[in-house]
Amino acid sequence: MVLEAIYVCRHGYRSNWVVDSTTGSYSSMIRTPTGIAADPALASYGVDQANRLAEEIQRLEPPPDLLYSSPFYRCLQTLEPAAKALFERGKGEGVVRVENGLGEWYGTAHFTHPSPAPYDTLTTHFPSLLPSPRPPYPHPAPLLVPSSNGESIPTLHARVAYALSRIIAAADADPAQPKALLLCTHAATMIASGRVLTGRRPERWDEEDFRVGTCALSVFKRRGGEREVGEEKGNSEKLEEVGWEGVGVGGGWDCVRNGDCGFLSGGEERTWFFSNDESFLKNPNTYNDTLNAHFKPAGGEASSLKSEDDDKPDDKPSRL
Repeated sequence: MVLEAIYVCRHGYRSNWVVDSTTGSYSSMIRTPTGIAADPALASYGVDQANRLAEEIQRLEPPPDLLYSSPFYRCLQTLEPAAKALFERGKGEGVVRVENGLGEWYGTAHFTHPSPAPYDTLTTHFPSLLPSPRPPYPHPAPLLVPSSNGESIPTLHARVAYALSRIIAAADADPAQPKALLLCTHAATMIASGRVLTGRRPERWDEEDFRVGTCALSVFKRRGGEREVGEEKGNSEKLEEVGWEGVGVGGGWDCVRNGDCGFLSGGEERTWFFSNDESFLKNPNTYNDTLNAHFKPAGGEASSLKSEDDDKPDDKPSRL
């Protein structure tokens, strides 16, 4: 057991999309790089956030040895400046490991949610981060693939616990003896990550325990005491149970920086949190808006309240 620290960040401020909850049709006014409506690029303001995040990541000790990302474009784009700077220093093994288990969360729905672009497509957009073909280490395929019909909140936590337990176990067994991981993911997945790493299961899912503003950075330090997990490939509807509540995966971790945004020019922006209902919302762009507080929360993270072509937010999300 050599892993000492896990750094988790959320992607930067992104462009928007729209979904018709009756038909399940996703659309975007701005063409996305992958052609998937729910897979937008960062807005220019988000690119600036990513650059500031990269500067902060270079100051982390120990520096990240392994880099993991959600397969969605905005996460890889957020991680790109930090990854390139780490690679120049001989850190990060020169590659970003794409893992679907760290992907977006969509609430349960009667229709099929968008899947991220395949790995081969992503390599064309991020050739300096992703080798082609996909390397066989530590796993030749994603550890698991979330359900295309969405997940309940408990299922999301089970998915993240399984993915992180496997990632940690692989790092502990790595002959290179990495000391730190850097993960780039989404708001809901970042909250779940904090809970399954620390073992802290709140009484209510909507408790605001872990902060997740755009490009927020959390730092977790290991307590010690590994827990074994199986080696079967999973999916989020039928996972091997990983006992994280009260303990934390991989022996448990202490959160020493919680969603820090102090290095960003705008501080914490576009933060997000759960509601106790995971059903799908007609308009995901209304969540966290006090004028629409009666709506149920959207699956996945909340979209910004501004239009797709707006760059910098001019208002803060409310605390529902």
